[in-house]
Amino acid sequence: MLAQTRPGARGALLFHSAIPLSEFGGAWPKGVPLQIHMMDGDELALKEGDLDVARELAETIDSAELFLYPGDRHLFADSSLSSYDEAAATLLKQRVLSFLGSIST
Repeated sequence: MLAQTRPGARGALLFHSAIPLSEFGGAWPKGVPLQIHMMDGDELALKEGDLDVARELAETIDSAELFLYPGDRHLFADSSLSSYDEAAATLLKQRVLSFLGSIST
C-alpha cells in the first residue's frame, strides 16, 4: 500500500501474495520498481487469485519482476514455519539484497 500511495517510495517487495492495483488507487507510481516472490504451485495463491494478479502486475508495470519458485508452499521464506524452503528462501534473499542495493543511494 505504501509504495503505491506514498510519494517518494523507492521500491516495493511482495512476498507470497499480490494485491490488485485497484485496492489502493488503481495505478502504480511511475519509476517505482517492484519485485514479487511466490511459489508457482502455492495452492493458497492459486485459490485466491494472487498468482494471476502477480502475473498481471509483472506484465503491466515496466519496473516489475515476478520470481516464481518451484514448489507449493505458501510462506516458504519464514524459517519458523514447517512450510519453510531453505533453497527458495536463500535465492529470495539474494534477489532481495540485490534489489535493495540497486535502489539505495
